[in-house]
Amino acid sequence: MSQTDTRYMRLALSLGRRGHGNTWPNPAVGCVLVRDKRVIGRGWTQPGGRPHGEVMALAQAGDARGATAYVTLEPCAHHGKTPPCAQALIDAGITRVVVALGDPDPRVNGGGVQMLRAAGIEVVTDVLADEAARDHIGFLSRLQLGRPMVTLKLANSFDGRIATATGESQWITGAEARRYVHALRARHDAVMVGAGTARADDPGLTVRGLGVRRQPVRVVLSRHLDLRLDCQLSRSARDVPVWLCHGAKADPNLVDAWAGMGADMIPVNVRLGRLDPVAVLQALGDKGLTRVFCEGGGALAASLLMAGLVDELVGFTAGVALGAEGRPSLAAMGVERLADAPRFRLVETRALGGDVLHRWRR
Repeated sequence: MSQTDTRYMRLALSLGRRGHGNTWPNPAVGCVLVRDKRVIGRGWTQPGGRPHGEVMALAQAGDARGATAYVTLEPCAHHGKTPPCAQALIDAGITRVVVALGDPDPRVNGGGVQMLRAAGIEVVTDVLADEAARDHIGFLSRLQLGRPMVTLKLANSFDGRIATATGESQWITGAEARRYVHALRARHDAVMVGAGTARADDPGLTVRGLGVRRQPVRVVLSRHLDLRLDCQLSRSARDVPVWLCHGAKADPNLVDAWAGMGADMIPVNVRLGRLDPVAVLQALGDKGLTRVFCEGGGALAASLLMAGLVDELVGFTAGVALGAEGRPSLAAMGVERLADAPRFRLVETRALGGDVLHRWRR
C-alpha cells in the first residue's frame, strides 16, 4: 500500500471514531474524498446510524467526479432504509475506492466491492485492515459472535480495593479519571452494571459535562429485580433508555412496575444461580448494541472475565492503600492455576491527574 493511501485512510479512521457510541446497530464508518491531492469531502456515520459516512462525504464535496474515496468499511450493497452506498459512489463519478476492511454482513460480504468493480471503478482493499478491525470490533463482534464487544472498567486503590470495609468509595480516583470515564461512556452504546452497584450507589450512568447529544443505554443485571423503585434510573427511564435484564422468575409485579416507568424488560436464563452472562450479551446484541461499557460490580466483572467475554480492560489505579479489609474489585473467580487466569495485553499506560490509567486488550 502507498504512503498516500495510508495517510488518507488514517484520516478516515479518525473520522469514523467520532461515531462510536452513536451509530448502533450500524457501524461507525469514516470516509474521505480526495481529488488532485486535496480533500474535497469528509464524513462519518451520523447518530442513529444514518446518513452513512460515504453519503455525508459526498454531500460535503458537492461535485466528486474523478475523486478517490477512502472508506473504513466496505460500502454497503443492499437496499435498506437508504440506497446502497456503493451505488452512491458510482453515481457520483468516483473513479477509485480504497477500502480498509470487508463487511462480513451477509447482505454485503464482498457485494459492495463487486458492484464498484462492475461499474469500472478501481478498488483497493485491506489498507490498514488491522486498525479498522479494532475500530469496528463491536460491529464485527455482533455479526460474528452474536454479542457486542465489552470494555470492563475497574477503578481501584493501589492494592486492588474499590471501597473501605464500611463501603466508602467516593472518591478513590480523582476528578480527571472520573471525567475520562464519562468520555469512555460516550464512546459506547451502553453502560452496564450489576444490581449490587445499582442498589449501593444509585447511579445515573449518564454522560455528564461533555455536551453529548445521545446518551448511552443504561443496562442493569438484576435476577430478582430487587432494586429501589425510586432511584435515578427509574426517574429518568423515559428520558434515557433503561434496560433491565432479569430472571424468568422475577416478581411479575416488579416487572410491570419497571415497565410502567419506561424501562425495557429483558428476561434472561439463569445459570449457576445468576444471570448467564453469555445469554445477557446475546440478548443485548439481538437488540442492536455493538459496544458495552461495564462498570461493575465485582460479581458481574468476575463472571464476564471467567466467561471470556471481556475484550478490553480499562484500569484506574489510585495512590491509596485500603488493606485486606477493603472490598476487592473482583468477586471470587475460582482460579486455582495461573494458566487458567484470563490474560490481557497492555496497550497503553499513562498518568491521569494523580492516578494511573492502564488499558489492556484480550
